[in-house]
Amino acid sequence: MAGFTYATLTTAIQNYTEVDSNVLTSTITDQFIENAELRIFRDVPIDAYKKQSTGNLVTGQTTINVPAKTTFVKGVQVYTSTSVATGTNTWLEKKDESYLQEYIPAETSTGTPKYYAMFGGATGITDTTSGRLFIAPAPDNTYVFKIHYMAIPEGLSSSNTTTYISQYFGNGLLYACLIEAYGYLKGPMDMLTLYENKYKQEIEQFGIEQVGRRKRDDYTDGTVRIQLPSRSP
Repeated sequence: MAGFTYATLTTAIQNYTEVDSNVLTSTITDQFIENAELRIFRDVPIDAYKKQSTGNLVTGQTTINVPAKTTFVKGVQVYTSTSVATGTNTWLEKKDESYLQEYIPAETSTGTPKYYAMFGGATGITDTTSGRLFIAPAPDNTYVFKIHYMAIPEGLSSSNTTTYISQYFGNGLLYACLIEAYGYLKGPMDMLTLYENKYKQEIEQFGIEQVGRRKRDDYTDGTVRIQLPSRSP
């Protein structure tokens, strides 16, 4: 199935449900799309939404803000310099916030950071930050840090007419939207079950692509071989 734009997806939802825009207004279908996108985002880790952000630590300060729309942090590097280009780097170990409080209870010692913990959170995806990182020990210099994180992407809308999901996982997005639509319309249970099963089939294949095939190459891992049953004599 080809990818969708915002306009073609909303039309497809109406065509599949046989309901026009008098019932499924743009406000309602926009909510279907947003719910479907968030479901897909949480069902499969998607490479397209892995991000990186750099900044400088503040001497003596034990917290830093994570980038806006961060859902979780994958890792934190600290460069033992004030420049990414020239400094060597170390990966911080992720610990619980209580561990860091015990490690440096008074928060007065400084040095090269070794641990980090995530805490707090924003009240919406448009907030300037999505949480904070607690680091220990407090930095003794304005080292460069790099945060690797997963970010909630900008969703499909009338002002953002295509997304990675709409173009590369269009059928899965459609089925997820139809699940929302039939639930809203209190449609036949067999149709709701049908699209739920179709979505599960598609998300399984999409997951194999994202966390399987995209994590390997033929040179280091060898060509994927599928065992085929032999014909009985």
